[in-house]
Amino acid sequence: MILSNVSIHKALDSGWLIINPEPVPRFPEDGADCPYQTSSVDLQLADEIAYFKEDMAFNIDLTQGDYRRTFGQNSENRKITTEQPYRLLPHKMVIGQMLERVHLPLIDDAPCLAARIEGKSSYARCGLLVHFTAPTIHAGYDGPITLELINLGTIPIMLHPHKPICQLIVEQVDGRPFRNDSQFQSQATVAGMDG
Repeated sequence: MILSNVSIHKALDSGWLIINPEPVPRFPEDGADCPYQTSSVDLQLADEIAYFKEDMAFNIDLTQGDYRRTFGQNSENRKITTEQPYRLLPHKMVIGQMLERVHLPLIDDAPCLAARIEGKSSYARCGLLVHFTAPTIHAGYDGPITLELINLGTIPIMLHPHKPICQLIVEQVDGRPFRNDSQFQSQATVAGMDG
């Protein structure tokens, strides 16, 4: 069951869902965009991106080591600002991170929630794929969410920090899961390099 914006507010107020900083305003106001769509909440791009170094002479083979080790030694990070956004060229991919930290706590006698990250249609229609093939945010997750961003279009796309880049769709989980945290639980850096 997908939560409505009213149910997302209730989950935030009850501590069943924690988004820090919490997106505001909660309701449409004069001149301000409301991040709460009818069944999702918009989240923003943070101010750092990472990408594989250009012209590297290697093949990615995750059977020879985990993602963090492969990406870490072969990547570069870059801060982006309002004045200097990142120009994502056609057919290029970068790793970004949401500004907000998301926590889907496993609480006894409370609804168990999970979520999905989806791109925004305005970007999708320009060729931007956001968090493709791995949109699930599992129950119990706690941390910022790393985003895979790829430009499948023919024109460069400017990536600005602190602007809505994706939407979080919150769902109620049937049953109480046991803990089985992923390798990206509590990641703090843009590429998930530190755990």
